[in-house]
Amino acid sequence: MPKRTDIKKILIIGAGPIVIGQACEFDYSGTQACKVLKAEGFHVILLNSNPATIMTDPIMADKTYIEPITPEIVQRIIEKERPDAILPTLGGQTALNVTVQVAEMGIFDKYNVEVIGANIQAIKKSENRELFKKAMHKIGLDLPRSDKAHNLKEALEVAEKIGFPVIIRPSFTLGGTGGAVAYNIEEFKRLAKTGLESSMISQILIEESVIGWKEFELEVMRDVKDNVVIICSIENFDPMGVHTGDSITVAPIQTLTDKEYQKMRDASIACIREIGVETGGSNIQFAVNPDNGRMVVIEMNPRVSRSSALASKATGFPIAKIAAKLAVGYTLDEIPNDITKETPACFEPTIDYCVVKIPRFTFEKFPDADSTLTVSMKSVGEAMAIGRTFKEALQKGLRSLEIGVDGLTDLKSEVSESKLAEKLRTPNAERIFYIKYAIKNGMDINDIYKHTQIDRWFLHNIQEIVELEKQITDFSQQMSDNRCQKTENKRQKNLPSDVCPLSSELLLKAKQFGFSDKQLARILKTEEEVIRKLRNKLNIKAVYKLVDTCGAEFEAYTPYYYSTYEKENESCN
Repeated sequence: MPKRTDIKKILIIGAGPIVIGQACEFDYSGTQACKVLKAEGFHVILLNSNPATIMTDPIMADKTYIEPITPEIVQRIIEKERPDAILPTLGGQTALNVTVQVAEMGIFDKYNVEVIGANIQAIKKSENRELFKKAMHKIGLDLPRSDKAHNLKEALEVAEKIGFPVIIRPSFTLGGTGGAVAYNIEEFKRLAKTGLESSMISQILIEESVIGWKEFELEVMRDVKDNVVIICSIENFDPMGVHTGDSITVAPIQTLTDKEYQKMRDASIACIREIGVETGGSNIQFAVNPDNGRMVVIEMNPRVSRSSALASKATGFPIAKIAAKLAVGYTLDEIPNDITKETPACFEPTIDYCVVKIPRFTFEKFPDADSTLTVSMKSVGEAMAIGRTFKEALQKGLRSLEIGVDGLTDLKSEVSESKLAEKLRTPNAERIFYIKYAIKNGMDINDIYKHTQIDRWFLHNIQEIVELEKQITDFSQQMSDNRCQKTENKRQKNLPSDVCPLSSELLLKAKQFGFSDKQLARILKTEEEVIRKLRNKLNIKAVYKLVDTCGAEFEAYTPYYYSTYEKENESCN
């Protein structure tokens, strides 16, 4: 169906200041919404309190209000501008919360303003833990055992019924604010009080602990004709117990069988339909017990989220842009894909590469802060890398963090057994490097799994990186021993003494595993330029592959590229 003609003026709610848990991904989505809706001929009004964002540039909206994002400000803007509709699903949790508050004040009814993207009922159904629980049970989906509480007395009764440890999840919060894990009654009292204070409606959900389970999320889109597509599947490297914004995440999902994935896909489609998100994107999170395969729904965000930005970049599918168009009446089959120009937006993205997102932390700037990673988000940014394999993307992502590492490097000092076990058990920003240390020092993969609960598939991939590094070191040592003898022979015969430090096969494999020239130079105790010259001599050069949303099934007109080390170069140049 064509775009709606009964709407002329739309108010977009932004995310506000960029703080931890409220990151610039929402500037990206808000900017996309402003551009799309203006191009469609709508009069766009924007509210966002942060002047240092792209979306508040004067050219983005017809009128921009840089004011606090509060119900009172929204009410005053509505009174003055009289918009026909308000779009809250592209401004993160802040926009959703304020929209619900304004609706409960009766402002939308008074001024005849329609909420588009997701209606108030859908927002409440997904964000109110009790309503969400009832909705999931209605469609036969499993959840962790849980119950709600509005005060400390009720919370203690629920905790006693479920048993420790328990997870505390406040309703209507952003970035897991106020969320925590309680292992005993003393911790619980303190954390439950914080959670109640964090919740907009003074409500917390006290949940059976699924810490250690595998965590997944699916990006889902739906239109007014009930067409539903899965844009991207994402798997957390870290198990449940770490906020997804603080975990390394991988797309597409790596460790599920196709049967398990299809079950999760069906569940996500049933979920978005039951919640009632009429148009736009939603992020649905699942946990899977690695011992018996039990799958439970954790939560749903009826909006563009942090993961939506990752999924957009990972697949080339502009989720925020499409969500804005869906909100004003278009259907997925009517919206062309920007990259292929031949496939519609209802054509599900297919990717033939691996994407790894790694969070960035700055605990060094806050020495008194607790650096343990929990269900409340602490990262301040992230890096995303694309490669043909998890190993390649992981190493590229690590050196993109700008923390002084050139890949999966070694720790700077020796670690005692007790400290190593503690660092493996306790989620922290450097755990990936402690995993490498453990493997390099002979710890069995099963023992590392017992400490970390990180899926063995990921651990085996890290082990392969470590083993290849050892091969490189051993080869170099062997060449060095041979070099001594050959140099002596050449010296006696007055011959040049240059010796190739790596074989062609080993160097190519190292590049395909994500090793940079600088990283190899460090391992081989030589100069980066030496490795680069060797690569050129052996004709081992980067080629470029497409990010085109459809696995090269259709021609890409405006793709972007990632580098890797294979034979075929997909770049038009």
